[in-house]
Amino acid sequence: MTETRDPNRDDTDPQRVDAAIPMHELEVWFAREVLPLEAGLMQFLHHNWHNTSDIADLRQDVYVRVFEAAQKHIPAPAKPFVFAIARNLIIDWIRREHVVPIEAVADLDSLDVASDVPGPDRSAMAREELRRLQVALARLPPRCREVIVKKRIEGLSRHEIAARMGITADTVSAHLTDGMHALADLLYSEPADIRRKA
Repeated sequence: MTETRDPNRDDTDPQRVDAAIPMHELEVWFAREVLPLEAGLMQFLHHNWHNTSDIADLRQDVYVRVFEAAQKHIPAPAKPFVFAIARNLIIDWIRREHVVPIEAVADLDSLDVASDVPGPDRSAMAREELRRLQVALARLPPRCREVIVKKRIEGLSRHEIAARMGITADTVSAHLTDGMHALADLLYSEPADIRRKA
């Protein structure tokens, strides 16, 4: 049985999921978009992982996962994708640290099985993270904050935001970039008094 080509299908799209992305193109994208994020990624990993001797391994695992995922589909923009992978990897490592071998437990009832309902400590941590995010958002310039809320919370596209705010899509991109950098600095940088002591 021969497959007939759909005349409406665009076979030139480099980001189609079923199309293999050329290795050279993938390497260029990785060097241009992912590697410049290393300083922020390392800061994120240091802030969120307790054992500093694991940081280099975590970073390498993030890079491997990003590269493997990009072989199927190059994410745009790269930064939120890289940090989502880093966050998920840390969660995986935390789960792996808390695994108890079944042979080590004489009585299965003594296993502290996690419930679907978050405990009071997780709820308190989530409330604190939300409070920190609200404070950080409030410190952004108004237009920048508006763009970030419309993009990241309301899920609007750059063009929809541009139309609603009466600005260009390039200006929306600039506000997003500046705002995300500012939020990362506000949320993940060390307090000034800690830096002075070091």
